[in-house]
Amino acid sequence: MTTRCSLRAPSWPSSRRWPAADVWCAILEQPLSVDACLAQVQHAGAGAVVVMLGTVRDHTKKDGVTVAVTCLEYEAYASMAARVIDEVVQGVCAAHPGVRAFVQHRTGALVVGDVAVVVAASSPHRREAFVACAAIIDGLKQDAPIWKREHGDDGVSWVGLGP
Repeated sequence: MTTRCSLRAPSWPSSRRWPAADVWCAILEQPLSVDACLAQVQHAGAGAVVVMLGTVRDHTKKDGVTVAVTCLEYEAYASMAARVIDEVVQGVCAAHPGVRAFVQHRTGALVVGDVAVVVAASSPHRREAFVACAAIIDGLKQDAPIWKREHGDDGVSWVGLGP
């Protein structure tokens, strides 16, 4: 299932429209596309584009001990996650005029090296693009109803709240 939010997608139930912002997000089951994200934020007025890739790493720390990770499974309340991500992006864009942002988040089973999230932000100057990108990923991780189940040497466990 793919859930998308866009200024131009009023037929999708998870869509939100903010007339003053360039905001777009997608919750996807297939591999994410950095090129698609860049295409959404690059424009003639963008002097800086920052892209953050969240990838599945091969280890984690649990109780101070490093544990091998083989796979992560992401689950989302897709329509709510899309709404929350749009709200986060809208807030960041409102706080930093001139910022354009795009987010993709993946669901399903991902192996080490797979990209789980892409956050792209552009602005006339680099500082705003970096700040916006960091604020968006922090807000997404804190507020979006997206959960991950970690598979590793020590078994399977939910990271964070779980569904």
